[in-house]
Amino acid sequence: MGSDVAGGTWQPLPPSDDEEPSPPPATPDPASWRNGIAFWILGLCNNFAYVVMLSAAHDVLRRHQGPPNGTQPGPLEPLSPNGSSRYDCNAMSTGAVLLADILPTLVIKVSAPFYIHLLPYGLRVGICVLSAWGSFLLVAVAPSVALSLAGVVLASVSSGLGEITFLALTAFYPSGPVSWWSSGTGAAGLLGAVSYLGLTQAGLSPPQTLLAMMGVPLVLLLSYWCLLLPPTPETPSPTRQPLLEGGPPKPEPGPAALSLADKGRIMKGLIRHLLPLGLVYFAEYFINQGLFELLYFPRSRLTHPQQYRWYQLLYQLGVFISRSSLRCVQLRATWVLALLQCVNLVVLTAAVAFRFLPGIAVAFVVVLYEGLLGGAAYVNTFHNIALEVPARREQEFALGAACMADTLGISLAGAAALPAHDYFCRLP
Repeated sequence: MGSDVAGGTWQPLPPSDDEEPSPPPATPDPASWRNGIAFWILGLCNNFAYVVMLSAAHDVLRRHQGPPNGTQPGPLEPLSPNGSSRYDCNAMSTGAVLLADILPTLVIKVSAPFYIHLLPYGLRVGICVLSAWGSFLLVAVAPSVALSLAGVVLASVSSGLGEITFLALTAFYPSGPVSWWSSGTGAAGLLGAVSYLGLTQAGLSPPQTLLAMMGVPLVLLLSYWCLLLPPTPETPSPTRQPLLEGGPPKPEPGPAALSLADKGRIMKGLIRHLLPLGLVYFAEYFINQGLFELLYFPRSRLTHPQQYRWYQLLYQLGVFISRSSLRCVQLRATWVLALLQCVNLVVLTAAVAFRFLPGIAVAFVVVLYEGLLGGAAYVNTFHNIALEVPARREQEFALGAACMADTLGISLAGAAALPAHDYFCRLP
């Protein structure tokens, strides 16, 4: 390792008296496979509600929006194209759903690394499960957009708290559980989009589809308590063991052992990883929630809501493939992915403005490629951080804190999507 943090290289803390150096990676054993599968399921279930809410965003807004004469349509009743605009627009951008789905996560991720060690892991998992369960129920039965968005907020709380919890927990397990977790989160995107598209295509209404998914949070709970093994003595977890005993977490040698100066130094060393990741996620979520609903092909056999769902599905397919690719392809220069994602943003914005794409098949290919870039940026960023922060007491904090970058990028994208939607929908 280098010695200049400001220059972008890592400078780890000297090991404390009660902390032994991390042992070299061992050959995976059955316990490692079991823990890996547990982290895969945790990633899948943790992100499932978040993904479903984004896939359902177009339907959530359209279900509560009355047609021009003021009467209230039933679920999935299509609105006539806006007569004063070239686009078939909802009154509210799906960026509003994105903001409800990400702002609580942003608040949690920005603040949690400085106090989250005070909460036992089991309590955090319980909050995640209850929030996810409540999100499906509230969005399904809500009589108004406001209550629907409140349900989306619950999904955000569940996903944000779960991500910072389980990423930090990977620091106590050997054999690279970050790759398992990342693959599971990618599978959540694919399974969430496929299940929502498939059930609605099969004839279920969006509320019925959401109610059918309420068992997923219970799978997360079972995976944590029944499948994931406690850390071995070689990788002790001072915050988890007291949870099993019902006591408060011990402050040493977890994140609480780090001073504010130590945490500031770690965050400074993370900047070169966080900036490209945040930029990637800003570009792709501006595309997803700002442009997807406007990238409409009237001559396609697919309806407008169906086109939106297919965009979400193909994007999540790309994310799943690339988030599962770490054992095959590893990238250090994640800034290249950020640059390519920005090119996608420019191309698709121009496609919405000038309608030069020859057909929806071309849009499908670009959306799939967009997902590949986003997933690759996520998994390689966290893998690189895990490699560069070998000290366990620093790694738990670094992995938990680093996940705020993608959330900040998504939040800015949601804020930018609202005026972009209004601009395009006012064009004659």
